[in-house]
Amino acid sequence: MNVDPSVQSKLLQLAGVDTELARLAHRRSTLPEQREVERLEAERLARKDAAVSVEIVLDDLDRDIKKLEGEVDAVRQREARDRKLLEGGTVGAKQLSELQHELSSLERRQSVLEDELLEVMERREASQADHDHAGAQLTQIEDELIDAERRRDDAVADLATAQQRCDVDRSALVEQLPDELLAIYEKQREQRGVGAALLQSRRCGACRIEIDRGEIARIAATAAEVVVRCPECGAIMVRTKESGL
Repeated sequence: MNVDPSVQSKLLQLAGVDTELARLAHRRSTLPEQREVERLEAERLARKDAAVSVEIVLDDLDRDIKKLEGEVDAVRQREARDRKLLEGGTVGAKQLSELQHELSSLERRQSVLEDELLEVMERREASQADHDHAGAQLTQIEDELIDAERRRDDAVADLATAQQRCDVDRSALVEQLPDELLAIYEKQREQRGVGAALLQSRRCGACRIEIDRGEIARIAATAAEVVVRCPECGAIMVRTKESGL
């Protein structure tokens, strides 16, 4: 196939654009900013779960405190009633003995309940501190996530702008190439990743393999309009003054 050398040279520009598009696609699929967002989302979920766990503990402790306070209040009311009976002086000797024994038992029971209540309240205070700390950590990670999402969105927007610019450049170049030449280029690019490259210092710019002297001599004797391809990888080799022919 014969194509004007100036048109063949546009394949190098097209290959450069395609290389940049491949780079953009790779960066989009491995975007560090996206990985950071995913890491922070996972950490936020873990911290949220931790905060919920502490809230469950607090609810349980509040329920225990309410129950113990009710029991303490009931003991105090019973004790107050018994003391009122004692102070009234209207009970017999047997009932007096029973009331005194019951008061003694109530005092012991109240002491035990108040100790238990104090212990549970101390545990709640510690759990509240854990809850406050978990809440602060959750707020911190949410703030970090907002910043990370902003950086991710900015990176994605930059990639979209670069992609749009490359698409425009590619369309302009494609319009200047013959259909047959473009078809060969596209098929080679699909199969090997690079459709065309510069022949430079006896090396194919696509596969970087040095071409033997006999093949180089044949290429040198070939008219400039003839499209030549690498004998190793099949890429279209564009000849310029840098080719050393």
